[in-house]
Amino acid sequence: MAYKLLIVDDEESIITLLTYNLEKEGYTVDSAGDGQAAVDLAMTHAYDLIVLDLMLPGMDGLEVCRHLREQKVNAPILMLTAKDEEFDKVLGLELGADDYMTKPFSPRELIARVRAIIRRVEQAGATTSPDMRADQEKKTLGDIDIYPDYYEAYVNGDQLELTPKEFELLLYLMNHRGRVLTRDQLLNAVWNYEFVGDTRIVDVHISHLREKIEPETKKPAYIKTVRGIGYKMESPDKP
Repeated sequence: MAYKLLIVDDEESIITLLTYNLEKEGYTVDSAGDGQAAVDLAMTHAYDLIVLDLMLPGMDGLEVCRHLREQKVNAPILMLTAKDEEFDKVLGLELGADDYMTKPFSPRELIARVRAIIRRVEQAGATTSPDMRADQEKKTLGDIDIYPDYYEAYVNGDQLELTPKEFELLLYLMNHRGRVLTRDQLLNAVWNYEFVGDTRIVDVHISHLREKIEPETKKPAYIKTVRGIGYKMESPDKP
């Protein structure tokens, strides 16, 4: 299968370099040089991954990311930033990016990151009928049902709109229900490459999950904070 990528950067040399190297690896690549063009392409084409530069003319990368997520475009977004401030990284993730890389980077490094992201979501495009889904493995906790083979999760029968990383985190928490997991454990388990200790990324994704699965986000019934340690997932029926 030829995966389709969108590269968004205002530097033509970077687009040329990345397009050349990604096409050598068998990917189909479209490109855009500004935010509005990126939005137009992402809204009219189905991409398996979007590589999105933070600093763009007009609509910047954060605005693009926010807009696409608001419009239910759930393709994984790999944010590129020349800045190294923690604020930029966390804000990008809060707005819906799945990952980030800091410039400068080598094409080999980016290709490895792209492979890792796509490997985690290669089953996300699978669709199933209710009858077919009934024959698949299902994990249930309270009102939450997860079908790992199809990257699908439901609350009270309603399918959740999860980014690939949110799904991976929810599945890991459910597989380890009742156990207290540190932020470092979650970071190492769900992000399968070195993330240089940015455990704030875990907090951002936990917050996103709570907004989608918890009846009351300020009083979470499923994902509990263990002060000073991390998180644990448990049944809402548990006293």
